[in-house]
Amino acid sequence: MTGLSVALALGATCVFSALAADPKPDAVVKTKSIEARLLLDDRIKADAALAADCLTEGKKWLDKNATEAATSRKQDPQFFKEGGWNFERKYSIRSVVADRYVSILRNDYMDTHGAHPNSDVNTILWDKAENKRISIRPFFTETADNAATMKAMVKAVIASLKIEKKKRDASETATDEWFKSVEPRLLRIGAVTLAPSTEAGKSSGLTFHYPPYAVGPYAEGEYAAFVPWDALKPYLTAEGTRIFGGARPKGDAEEP
Repeated sequence: MTGLSVALALGATCVFSALAADPKPDAVVKTKSIEARLLLDDRIKADAALAADCLTEGKKWLDKNATEAATSRKQDPQFFKEGGWNFERKYSIRSVVADRYVSILRNDYMDTHGAHPNSDVNTILWDKAENKRISIRPFFTETADNAATMKAMVKAVIASLKIEKKKRDASETATDEWFKSVEPRLLRIGAVTLAPSTEAGKSSGLTFHYPPYAVGPYAEGEYAAFVPWDALKPYLTAEGTRIFGGARPKGDAEEP
């Protein structure tokens, strides 16, 4: 086989390997205005109730953006000369605690031909025993707006964000102005997951996830703030005491 033949064969192998590695979307919308995909990780698809919940939400997101893309194309066709919008939503499991509480990351990618693509991150906490979404309220004695628990969380979140900014040489944006969006209110403090732990079946604390622009300029990207469970120990319910324990696994700090 000639050198050229070998190169072509290797190139073809790489292409086919890449195609084989691409996960098959669980739902797709493809029109002249948009190509949008929905992907669920295998562990989510193994739970029928959870998969159905994510698919129902995700398909509504696909349809909403398809409608908006079609309207935009009709109004401003010049912005679609090079193709339609490109959207993707991924659901992935971050942790499973006490074989009951499933923390899910929902990552969105959106390219509407603006200055740059945008992304977003949100979370879901799923109760396998009840087959429904819940909040972190059952783990804390109170979660009232501006009360002790939420203030303790905000203090710990901001301390963690300042450490993360220092790691990125972004200390100049570690200011009250950028942290205004982190409020001592459960619905405003940030999207939260139960962090994995070195102790099986436990959570080492809470991780709060922030998309670009939330606590820093777009160029800084996403941030994750970790709050160890023992920082919130005075505010735990019996169920909170049961599910929290251990330490943050090595390497988890590098995860989104």
